[in-house]
Amino acid sequence: MTRHFISIFALLTLFGCASPSEPQLTKQEISTQHPQLSTSDGYQDYFQEWQGVPYKYGGTSKQGVDCSAFTQDALGSLHQQWLPRTTQYQVETGVKVSLSNAKKGDLIFFKTSVKVRHVGVYIGNREFMHASTSKGVIISSLDNPYWKKAFWQVRRVL
Repeated sequence: MTRHFISIFALLTLFGCASPSEPQLTKQEISTQHPQLSTSDGYQDYFQEWQGVPYKYGGTSKQGVDCSAFTQDALGSLHQQWLPRTTQYQVETGVKVSLSNAKKGDLIFFKTSVKVRHVGVYIGNREFMHASTSKGVIISSLDNPYWKKAFWQVRRVL
């Protein structure tokens, strides 16, 4: 029994409970896969710096970040635009615009369950960067069925 327990413990120690991380994209891959992320406006460098940072509820740093802290930092760093800390207050800022009129830097909001809201930064080409609860900071497509179904609204704060 003890030997079996030690073997299981050793395996858990080696592999932990971590999910596999997304491979980090190089600058060239980012440029190829997401050409709307321009180096001239800082979006490409910003995403490369934050990609893969794990999601952490209440987190505000590269050790772990939640969705609203990520959008707060992104707009602050890229546009010197102050945003409230939480999704609840961010959705009350700026003006609502249609998805068809969304521009790079707009906030994009989702209702992922009855009480849960999610926010990301629209980057153009029907894509947004955000702190995903399962994959950390990534770029997702609005054409993904999950995000298409959860889409709520776009807000222009710039």
